[in-house]
Amino acid sequence: MTVHQFLSSTGRTGLRLATGVLAGALLAATAPTAGAAAAGAATAPGTAPGPTAARADGAALQQALADIVAAGGSTAALAEVREGARTTWRGTAGTADLATRAPVRADGYFRIGSITKTFVATVVLQLAGEGRLRLDDTVEHLLPGTVPGGSGITLRQLLNHTSGIPDYTDDPQFELENEADVLRWVDTGRWATYRPRQLVDIATAHPALFPPGSGWSYSNTNYVLAGMVVERLTGRSWEEEVRRRILLPLGLTRTSFPRSSPFVPEPHAHGYFSLSTGPVDVTLQSASGGSAAGSGISTTAELDRFLAALLGGRLLRPAELAEMQRTVEVRPGVGYGLGLQRMDSPCGPLFGHTGSVEGFQAALVGSQDGGRQIALSYNPFDRAKGAEQQRAVLGLLVKSLCPPAPAGGAAQAG
Repeated sequence: MTVHQFLSSTGRTGLRLATGVLAGALLAATAPTAGAAAAGAATAPGTAPGPTAARADGAALQQALADIVAAGGSTAALAEVREGARTTWRGTAGTADLATRAPVRADGYFRIGSITKTFVATVVLQLAGEGRLRLDDTVEHLLPGTVPGGSGITLRQLLNHTSGIPDYTDDPQFELENEADVLRWVDTGRWATYRPRQLVDIATAHPALFPPGSGWSYSNTNYVLAGMVVERLTGRSWEEEVRRRILLPLGLTRTSFPRSSPFVPEPHAHGYFSLSTGPVDVTLQSASGGSAAGSGISTTAELDRFLAALLGGRLLRPAELAEMQRTVEVRPGVGYGLGLQRMDSPCGPLFGHTGSVEGFQAALVGSQDGGRQIALSYNPFDRAKGAEQQRAVLGLLVKSLCPPAPAGGAAQAG
């Protein structure tokens, strides 16, 4: 049994969801009308209008959220849609705690996984805008002696996953091949503490995947290195720089990036693994294995506010935001920029990121102009319902970001 079979879309495999399955399925669900550039080609930000201003039906959104639990086999789900400066819908479904049957709270905290990368990339681009680094600086220049062949790898290639550096989570010590492996992780592995340099060394003990810039492969190691760059350049941790540069200016008091603490603040829905002996609560786990690639904790409201500010131009100058949205084509209609994923749709290009850690998955997606966002957290449980879960998640994203045009008239760009 492989980790893909055992954990379905949770855990390590969920990190791959961030760049392929979810985005690709969104395209299929919304039937894009424009072709994509050739694989590997860089494309400038699109000029298509953002999602229509027609408001999605709240009952339809609630049903779509409930489907993530009922049809998709999750224990809990919560989501919020934001348009302009206000929340237009929020909902919950499922059970926050299988032991107590406590209801899910709409204001609950959750692990955001790889959405952390968008925060880190924003700080790096702010530093670029200040002239403190260049995207074409090499890893060897920024972090001497850290990565073999670092003189041929640029900061841009770290941020858009074209560096060829292996993903440390692909190392055998992180693999869960069977139930015995999972039980060992539950008992001891989830409490392990890693320093960023340890994670990089685990990855670079393996050969490079391809020459820098010649391919694309999602690697969490790239963002651990980006976090190390921030620390070396500023003299402060990447967590502190995110707090100073993003959280404090936006008033995001419920977003955090713990280094090793295993706790999620209350209230929160619990995350579980489904084993042959029954459900195992895996909510508590060290955040150090995620580091700058995936350690974050937040809420739907704060993620929506962050993405609205980012895409709306409040955190980056136009030049740096354009670089962030300049993507490498991953598959037709799906691209990866600098800490942002792009998903083409009939209502315009959508930008955001998805994330996953054991027991938790999240999605943060919005219109290119920052006018509309949805933030979603859900807790996968029934591994046999992976396909149904993806369809249910897509149903919610499509209904919230590309609602039907108003009756009797064409949709207006928003």
